[in-house]
Amino acid sequence: MSLLVVGLSHRTAPVGVLERAALTGGVPTRLLHDAAASATVAEAALLNTCNRIELYADVDKFHAGVAELSLLLAHHSGVDLEELTSHLYVHYEDRAVHHLFSVACGLDSMVVGEGQILGQLRDALAKAQEEHTAGRGLNELFQQALRVGKRAHSETGIDKAGQSLVTFGLEQVAAGAGEIAGKRALVVGAGSMSSLAAATLVRSGVTDLLIANRTPARAERLVEILGVDIARTLELSKVPEALADVDLVISCTGAAGVVVKADDVAAAVASRASSTPLAFLDLAMPRDVDHAVHELPGALLVDLESLSHAHAATPGAGDVDAVAGIVSDEVTAFGAAQRAARIAPTVVALRAMASEVVAAELGRLDSRLPGMDERSRAEIGQTVRRVVDKLLHAPTVRVKQLAAEPGGASYAEALRELFDLDPAAVHAVSGTPIGTQQPAGGGAG
Repeated sequence: MSLLVVGLSHRTAPVGVLERAALTGGVPTRLLHDAAASATVAEAALLNTCNRIELYADVDKFHAGVAELSLLLAHHSGVDLEELTSHLYVHYEDRAVHHLFSVACGLDSMVVGEGQILGQLRDALAKAQEEHTAGRGLNELFQQALRVGKRAHSETGIDKAGQSLVTFGLEQVAAGAGEIAGKRALVVGAGSMSSLAAATLVRSGVTDLLIANRTPARAERLVEILGVDIARTLELSKVPEALADVDLVISCTGAAGVVVKADDVAAAVASRASSTPLAFLDLAMPRDVDHAVHELPGALLVDLESLSHAHAATPGAGDVDAVAGIVSDEVTAFGAAQRAARIAPTVVALRAMASEVVAAELGRLDSRLPGMDERSRAEIGQTVRRVVDKLLHAPTVRVKQLAAEPGGASYAEALRELFDLDPAAVHAVSGTPIGTQQPAGGGAG
């Protein structure tokens, strides 16, 4: 497997670009299929969140893979390739594995250490499995990334600082509009982020909670899950008139356009008796709340752009260093296991060839000494096999050790050449069609 990741995130692109590049509706699925259908790609997975878009692929050619995935991201996002390229990052092989493991641990998140990314990674893998674009390679990689993320949270204190984006956003709201407890709140949307927001609001002590969603049944389901008397549904069309009756609005719908208009907010602010600002927490990408709300007196808008400039409580340097150490160790172990797995079919094919040679020679001995008794025949057969096993033991053990190191694939090739192994036999063991490239390890970009 030669892993390539091409993507953009809050670290490389301004919110305006991320907003324009946001993949909504059926676009992520189409992008996933187009990536998997590329001539350079064997497997593909897409991590698509509010602040990152990343394509993971098993490719046979680095430069061709980068060009193809970049072009697909530009095409499906609608952002011109030349503009998009300046915000893209590219990681290959071990560096790509390191990036994914870091993402899984929350080290690459807007709020360092947040644990919500694990659920998003799990969803990305499930989607790739559902669409049959992920094979054995990406399945193993993502499963290992999830295990690494869980290990980081269980073995270090980074979990204490791992706020969700919702929690961090509400802290910023509270700083500008007062404590969340006692407020009347409206959540627009009923997806995973909105559900987390609603549950967080309940725990924070809001006195009234409205849930509005394009599909009423999903809003009703969320209210049922919350299981509290203060929660009830609201028709999406009635959101503008409900603004005057609430203190806080959290929106995360994934809609293609603005859901909360500045004119409606201005009207709501004018009719409010409260002296505290009407607060909005917009976690959508593209944004749900009109950016012009930032300029309205009596309104407070906290969105992904403002969150990206805010400073979350910094976790202890020791915890971050500890997680970075875990990531480094896990990347090394994963790479070694992958490289060792590449040579296993060659070793199996070598031993199979040796067994065939032993069987052929014992058959020739039987034809030359037909009168040999069974006990002698068995003793000779066992002796010959012991000799072959001892001769093969040291080189096969050593080649496995060498193959686990960077560049180890060359040792498998040397073994095949030295023993003149039939390529068809090796590929039959690995299950890989003849002609499929198995690139050596390495890194780029």
